[in-house]
Amino acid sequence: MSSSAEAPAFDPWRPSFVADPYPAYAELRERGRVHWFEPSRQWLIPRHADVGALLRDRRLGRTYLHRFGHEEFGRTAPPPEHEPFHTLNDHGMLDLEPPDHTRLRRLVSKAFTPRTVEALVPTIQRLAEELVDSLVTAGGGDLIETVAEPLPVAVIAEMLGIPPADRPALRPWSADICGMYELSPGEDTARRAVRASVEFSAYLRELIEARRRAPGDDLISGLIAAYDEGDRLTEQEMISTCVLLLNAGHEATVNTTGNGWWALFRHPEQLALLRADPDALLPTAVDELLRYDTPLQLFERWVLEDIEVGGTVLPRGSEVALLFGSANRDPARFDRPDTLDLSRTDNPHISFGAGIHYCLGAPLARLELIASFGALLRKAPGLRLVKEPERRANFVIRGLRELRVEL
Repeated sequence: MSSSAEAPAFDPWRPSFVADPYPAYAELRERGRVHWFEPSRQWLIPRHADVGALLRDRRLGRTYLHRFGHEEFGRTAPPPEHEPFHTLNDHGMLDLEPPDHTRLRRLVSKAFTPRTVEALVPTIQRLAEELVDSLVTAGGGDLIETVAEPLPVAVIAEMLGIPPADRPALRPWSADICGMYELSPGEDTARRAVRASVEFSAYLRELIEARRRAPGDDLISGLIAAYDEGDRLTEQEMISTCVLLLNAGHEATVNTTGNGWWALFRHPEQLALLRADPDALLPTAVDELLRYDTPLQLFERWVLEDIEVGGTVLPRGSEVALLFGSANRDPARFDRPDTLDLSRTDNPHISFGAGIHYCLGAPLARLELIASFGALLRKAPGLRLVKEPERRANFVIRGLRELRVEL
């Protein structure tokens, strides 16, 4: 495809596209490996092989500021009034490149070792069962509000050492900050993100100070100890890391739970198979639900050096949009990609990314999903949909507003 042609099927602001982007993705994949999208001034990459390769290619980066200034890179600096959001966002490891990324990831990865994650299993199981018991006692309700959201927020807050009384503020802060990850967010979105960044940062600054005075066995205390031992972790990096862990630590789980149950209700034969043997099917089912309706549809990278994709040169200073949702439905990599198959074993989905920015919390997310789906299958075997759910207007972070169910 020529570099000057646009992608007409791709319209992330059209409600019908947000409701079902997969036919448009099929058209993009069919038409070529790279497409210029003028409204967001990005190169769209729709195929699995290219998305996987570019996630690992060091000629692309999550930031360019480790090598170039804004003007040198041909970009305009963010407006000064957005500074609190960018200070918070730009010091988290997801938006850093080596050597800072390497240093931060090494420190944080100590909290996500297989042994540490495995030790969380009883807590995750207990929380999931308590939340499902409440849903069953009530005879139903909004699955997002009662089960999908509280479980991962409670787990990551427990890891960070955030007191239970403070946790209700976490999800609203996170939602407002994550609004800035959509394509071309408006000024209202930016204002909410800035306000949430200021409030969340101030809260964490106080919590970090409290942990300095009285350390615990939580992750914040561990990061402080690393800082005190001279491992060069700044207070801003600590704050940004905590926010990143909360945001990344629950968004995928919340939205995979909602998207996943909605997919199961639309595929009753697959739901029946899962109900018949949940222990055997859940591990592959969780990965298939992550693939089938991807919670993070798009991931952006900056082109740090000219790179060629499919005969088109993507010049330094441009931005690529790696279409995870499209890659996960690519028939060149997946057999019957538009079919929900909970027993699928050949499933190299890209929902958790790849390369140096591969999601640290992927094993934890899988445990949470297996626990919540398992508890619902056991305790609410007659779970059924009350009404068709409404999707959130967001495209990049794909999820439901609510999912009303009854027993």
